[in-house]
Amino acid sequence: MTIGVLAVSACGSGAGSDGKSVAVATQQATPPDSALNLDATVHVRLAVEPTSLNPFTTAGVAVDQILLDNVYQGLVGIDTDARDRIVPQLATAWEQTPDGLTYTFHLAPKAAFHDGSALTAADVVWSLQQQIAPGSKALRASSFGAVSEVVAPDPATVVIRLRQRDTMLLWNLAQRGGIVYKSGTDFAALDGTENGSGPFRISQWNRGSTLTLGRVPNYWGSAPKVAGVVFHIIVDTTAANNAELTGQTDIEVATDPTLLSTFADTGRFTVLRGTSTDKYTLAFNETRPALSNPQVRRAIRQAIDKDALITAFGGGTRIGSPVPVQDPWYADLTSIDAYNPDSARKLLAAAGFGSGLQLGLEVPNHYPTALSDILVSDLRAVGVTVTVHPMEFQTWLSKVYRNHDYDLSLVDHAEARDLNIYAQPGYYFGYESTQVQQWYQQALTAESDSARDGLLQQAARRIAEDAPCDWLFLGEGNTVIRKGVFGVPQHETSNRLPATRLAVTK
Repeated sequence: MTIGVLAVSACGSGAGSDGKSVAVATQQATPPDSALNLDATVHVRLAVEPTSLNPFTTAGVAVDQILLDNVYQGLVGIDTDARDRIVPQLATAWEQTPDGLTYTFHLAPKAAFHDGSALTAADVVWSLQQQIAPGSKALRASSFGAVSEVVAPDPATVVIRLRQRDTMLLWNLAQRGGIVYKSGTDFAALDGTENGSGPFRISQWNRGSTLTLGRVPNYWGSAPKVAGVVFHIIVDTTAANNAELTGQTDIEVATDPTLLSTFADTGRFTVLRGTSTDKYTLAFNETRPALSNPQVRRAIRQAIDKDALITAFGGGTRIGSPVPVQDPWYADLTSIDAYNPDSARKLLAAAGFGSGLQLGLEVPNHYPTALSDILVSDLRAVGVTVTVHPMEFQTWLSKVYRNHDYDLSLVDHAEARDLNIYAQPGYYFGYESTQVQQWYQQALTAESDSARDGLLQQAARRIAEDAPCDWLFLGEGNTVIRKGVFGVPQHETSNRLPATRLAVTK
């Protein structure tokens, strides 16, 4: 089974201001180098620690946050602060044939790995062959199903040929499946070693505490303006706030929106609010007898007051489907199975559960307890008794994600543009829709972006109507920055945290 990346962004259970009184700013331009401390180390709070540093097989967006753009690179990248624009990375330019079946990439002439060896087209070919090989164990292998051949006509040129059009090819090449490894890399050893091509390399990992990146000497591209980055793994948001207030960290990502008033002093802090792909998702295990009934799933959706959840969380947006508002194929589907407890009771009765239903809820223990409390209360009101099972995220990955041993699961699906997981029959939801799978495949081969977007809108509507999950809300991207720090990404920081633009004044 090939599965997509799953991500979690943590948020604590603190109470307080909703943060609306806090001045939300945009960053000032980075000062000239003469005003910068080019030997500075930037300290960043992360909410979730990766289980491994092997990007080839390890699920979890913490891997992407730390490693993508910083340690490893692909042919192309993504500028999340420019509406997910595809940008050059290892390739300086590329062309696509009119039929959409051939892409030609031209490599940066000085691209090199951390060990000093030149990065050539042969490395690109080898890396992509590991993705498309039969039986590949790569986490993103399914992203390249349309690729028929990857060749290197010369050391600086890569040609990718497709069996059919793939409107998501460039996007997927900018994700971890597009990472270029040195030919012959032993993927099993990547948790302890790395030989990427990015501007930073892994210096030290103190599990449960910090992970340090150091600037690569003689980096082939534009050198970073900081000497290193230390990621501090701080799950509790009160502790994270204290770390930012006391100077232990310079940047706090995934800041609890109910605690933003802590940083109201604009002389000390800048508060950024950006777009987010944090889709807080209540998944239904359709292999369970009760949850295989769409009436039960729809009843659960209608029983939950999304506005109350958003208030408890401190902010967010109702979406009604797995598509965040910034995606080109977003449509407002919040009217499907909208909050209606009376209708929920009728659906449960029609499904044979008028006298009650008992379910378990698996939830990583770093989420606000207020969220699960509201779910329990709302579902109890319509006759569904829910027992909450909090657990470490690693346990959740094993129990729910890999072994599918659950009734209900609450988790943040933070990956961008992940509608494809609903077209994967083996995914942990147990959801199968031939029509959704067909629409998704047709979208990949569409002749235009508008045709693609229309097909994905159809797929999203059908998914929402089938109710394999309830999409509780879209979270906010809150980041706090101490004075004197510049170049911090504003949008979609739960997906990737490029340190390439970070700078600190003297």
